[in-house]
Amino acid sequence: MSDTIISLSDLKALVQAALVANRTSVAAALSVAEALIMAEADNQPGHGASRVPAYAAQAASGKVDGRAVPDVRQVAGAVLRVDARGGFAFPAIDAALGPLAGLAESQGIAMAAIHRSHHCGVLGWHVERLAAKGLVAFMVANSPGAMAPWGGRKALFGTNPVAFAASVSGKDPVVIDLSLSKVARGKIMLAAQKGESIPGDWALDGAGRPTTDARAALGGTLLPMADAKGAALAMAVEILAAAVPGALFAYEASSFLDDKGANPAVGQCIIAIQPRGASGGAYGERIAALVGEVAGDGEARIPGSRRFECRARAMRDGVRIGAKLKVDIEALAAQAV
Repeated sequence: MSDTIISLSDLKALVQAALVANRTSVAAALSVAEALIMAEADNQPGHGASRVPAYAAQAASGKVDGRAVPDVRQVAGAVLRVDARGGFAFPAIDAALGPLAGLAESQGIAMAAIHRSHHCGVLGWHVERLAAKGLVAFMVANSPGAMAPWGGRKALFGTNPVAFAASVSGKDPVVIDLSLSKVARGKIMLAAQKGESIPGDWALDGAGRPTTDARAALGGTLLPMADAKGAALAMAVEILAAAVPGALFAYEASSFLDDKGANPAVGQCIIAIQPRGASGGAYGERIAALVGEVAGDGEARIPGSRRFECRARAMRDGVRIGAKLKVDIEALAAQAV
């Protein structure tokens, strides 16, 4: 089946309906749907609608508690401990961002440590919302085992994404969002769904051999970006995202992609900074100068600028998703568990 065009509002309603029909509360389904359609809008389909069948199956089976209500507690002056309670990550992150921004404003810097969580999609969307409040934000997340330490064979680390966003007065924020594997696992999952091959330097199969077979890659390990340097950074993220919040490590977590096993119970860590005081009031001028230099350097692009271009186009024209995927989501929405 070919692709189909759908508006963002229609896609959000469809995704929400599919999740509600599969043991997810209306509020949680809306939070998840908003994050997934933003991924589609920003041209990150591996974290978009393609996730709905797996999410719905996990909620229906009870692997993820679709009705969980996150618990946010201030455990120190500028530290929030957030319990996702075995539910989807997005409601927990949404619940944390407001209090986190308030603490950053009053304390200069604040952290939210999230545990018993799940797949958190495009991290850039979360830190971007903090940047919209005039903050500088940093976020890390761990995920089920996908990448071995450099020189190792066991998938001890996840793809372990990192995101950073910085406010720029009168302009879109700077947004940096990347996984520490050479490619996000979601891109390989999407290729497997479409029956497409992948580049030979993305992953190894279960026997440790380079592969272009997306399904074989999902059963093997991903290669880290920058080789040993990327693997070392993945360990740092594992510590910040799992050890600090008290979440499961990647090698302990069950898959985000099926309804088998216990809740993944992974973690996320978000740090928000109010830059005015730290910079002596110079932050606005300093960030504007840097952004101006980058923008004026030939073909250089400000990190995040492409996502805002894609988003504007998607808001105007809708997004393209697989026709079969749309049919599958419609079927989920029509068949309540």
